[in-house]
Amino acid sequence: MKAGLGVDGEYIYEQEKHLTVLKTSLFFANDGFIVYDCKGQLLFRVDSYGPLPRDKGQLVLMDAHGKCLLTLRKKRPSLHQRWEGFVGERSEGQKPIFSVKRSSIIGRCGMIVEMLNNPGEEYQIEGNFGQRSCKILNARKESMAEVKRKVDASRKVVLGKDVFLLSLKPGFDGAFAMGLVLVIDQIYGDDYVQNYYEAETFPYHTPLMF
Repeated sequence: MKAGLGVDGEYIYEQEKHLTVLKTSLFFANDGFIVYDCKGQLLFRVDSYGPLPRDKGQLVLMDAHGKCLLTLRKKRPSLHQRWEGFVGERSEGQKPIFSVKRSSIIGRCGMIVEMLNNPGEEYQIEGNFGQRSCKILNARKESMAEVKRKVDASRKVVLGKDVFLLSLKPGFDGAFAMGLVLVIDQIYGDDYVQNYYEAETFPYHTPLMF
């Protein structure tokens, strides 16, 4: 998949874009997301996919109208916790366009994204998603997308981890990037919940230090 030829051309932008991602539950990992553009328009949503009734091995990224853009499916068994991505609603026999896996089976590590319809093309995911600080890098180590804490500039505060930014470089597919965020959350989301319960306090707003 070349930059600009991704899941859906509607979400490929000529200029850098900053999307706001809202995790819809603080109390359970992998409970759903909604994503807005800089104008407050709904772009993507992921209905609750855990922890009870649904198949936690499959996720569906939808547009604002409920159309399936991307299906993510966990490959079993997999020591590297491999996931595969399919365009649209996955059908029997359909081939994935990319796969995501941990770079190591031991400890906290980065992730590798392989573009299956373009052999040799890879991305790497580095950073700490639990702290909302990670990057999607191309083979030249250039940042194509970044997850980071969202700042309320009017009050000079950093918002809680349930609200964060997904920043996209020009030409990088926003639907593909959000699909990768869902996989990262599946693999490392438990760290986020653990941090929530282990902290003595969990301030919704953290003042910026100048």
